Amino acid sequence: MKTRRNASLVGPRVKLRALEVADHDAWRAIRIASRDWLEPWEPLPEPGTPDPVIDREAFRARCGAWERQRQFDTAYGFGLFLRDDTLIGEVSLGSVLRGPFQSGFIGYWIGSEHAGRGYIPEGVALIVRYGFEELGLHRMEAVIVPRNERSRRVVEKLGFREEGTAARFLQIQGVWEDHLRYAITREEWDARHEELERDFL
Repeated sequence: MKTRRNASLVGPRVKLRALEVADHDAWRAIRIASRDWLEPWEPLPEPGTPDPVIDREAFRARCGAWERQRQFDTAYGFGLFLRDDTLIGEVSLGSVLRGPFQSGFIGYWIGSEHAGRGYIPEGVALIVRYGFEELGLHRMEAVIVPRNERSRRVVEKLGFREEGTAARFLQIQGVWEDHLRYAITREEWDARHEELERDFL
């Protein structure tokens, strides 16, 4: 479990590591600067929930929750950093199921200032390799609102298969939205990992 808890994943231009309380100022700045860019694609928080953007203790609790999930092998959350340690977003592998499933869901976001430069596909490629090679998963999925074309392009570049539409899958800004389901399996990774690593890692 040491590898899983302490992993820092490094690519040619970006790296993934767990967020810490010391990252709050940078995380807060990027969330505020990119609010109009990000929030249309995100769920509304539960009423009365402290906002980690403005509440440092709420951010501390958020970091702690990710760490507990990592220890229990149920989710792996990472900050997305440039190699110079500039925080630019997040990439996560959540809802990890073991037993006969061996699966998880990938999520990601990036600040508007750094969008469109290929950083997210590289970060997602890192977490896909981590999920298959280090965690031993068999399947990873991403679910995306159909009109979010930028997000769809990320998984399409990486060769995820579109598997259809999940009706009213997730609450986004108070509305139960349909989501397109994309997936990649270990067999597909084994067949294409050299190409993906060459192109993105």
